[in-house]
Amino acid sequence: MKKRQNVTIKGTKGGLVLHLDDNCSFQELKLELDEKLSANTRTQDDRQLIPVTVNIGNRYLIEEQLEELKQLIRQKKNFAVDEIESNVMTKDEAKRLREETEVVTVASIVRSGQVLKVTGDLLLIGDVNPGGSVIAGGNIFVMGTLRGVAHAGCNGNEQAVIAASSMRPSQLRISDCINRISEAWQSEDNHDMECAYMNENRQIVFDRLQALMKIRPNLTRLEGGH
Repeated sequence: MKKRQNVTIKGTKGGLVLHLDDNCSFQELKLELDEKLSANTRTQDDRQLIPVTVNIGNRYLIEEQLEELKQLIRQKKNFAVDEIESNVMTKDEAKRLREETEVVTVASIVRSGQVLKVTGDLLLIGDVNPGGSVIAGGNIFVMGTLRGVAHAGCNGNEQAVIAASSMRPSQLRISDCINRISEAWQSEDNHDMECAYMNENRQIVFDRLQALMKIRPNLTRLEGGH
């Protein structure tokens, strides 16, 4: 009977991909991985550093086990761990992902001195008064007048957008990019139903709300919503 392979090595343009079976024991996995990597090392140019992606499938590994795998691979003089891919996540990771992708709806007026902050997207039904701030890890949608500060993508999401029924902010921020608004601009009458986003030059620009469909086509999570 042919012996089951617990480790499969595939070469790609970007380096090596290690597919590790998720049914065998961790010790069996390490032994076979060590053998195959040692054999593979002998066929490689010692001067060439090879990035390695490790796919562990449906196996869950604690931090100590992940570090063992990384150390085993790094011991082979021309291998460097580039990424570890897994089909599973912890409850904490799942909770964090849910928080980052959910839309939080708040019906309120954010007054001067108040700060409203959410992890994911924010849908505010109400106004943001001068001196008030709204902060979100994702997008910010204000069904009202935005006169205070809005900071979208506060954790580094440069694709985040800010939209408002009436766009008259004192300051906008997307990720680490800041746009300070002049009083003259705020007093103009043509800032209804607008959005703001970061362009390819990392500048915050304004456009009609309807432009979001082209600017951020993946903004909606509904299938078939064209």
